[in-house]
Amino acid sequence: MKKHQAIAILVSIGLSFGIVSTMSAEEMSNRNSTSERFQPIEQPITLKIAIAVGGLSLMVTQLWWFLLSKPKSQQAEISDGIQEVTITVDGGYVPSLVTVKRGQPVRLQFDRRDPSSCLEKVLFPDFHVAQDLVLNQTTPVEFTPQTVGMFQFSCGMGMFHGAISVEE
Repeated sequence: MKKHQAIAILVSIGLSFGIVSTMSAEEMSNRNSTSERFQPIEQPITLKIAIAVGGLSLMVTQLWWFLLSKPKSQQAEISDGIQEVTITVDGGYVPSLVTVKRGQPVRLQFDRRDPSSCLEKVLFPDFHVAQDLVLNQTTPVEFTPQTVGMFQFSCGMGMFHGAISVEE
């Protein structure tokens, strides 16, 4: 997603909030004032501005996190004819993108530090590999990619993801 698309999303969200708040203000002013049960509480303008700025900064942070941040990547190092990378499993996979060469054996060393049950297993559906990961130990996963492309891997529940980029 490009910057101008992200800005367009932010502007549309802002316009939506503006329309909704205007509609709410009109509904409140049209009510019969003799039957009011609740008294409006005036808030200082600085509080209103602080809440608006805080909300906008949270929206921008979420957009950046999900749309614009790049995954940590690493090129596999060749040792004794095997491409090897160590992946730390701690609240996700680091690096989450591994680049390897086609036709050469790959050994991914998964160092699991996170005790959550979601990260007990790693799945490589394209390579027909499912491997249990032992807590506080390094578990090797080996395969040989035969086709060029991007191949996803995930935890057993599908909540955490990574990818293998296979190049010529």
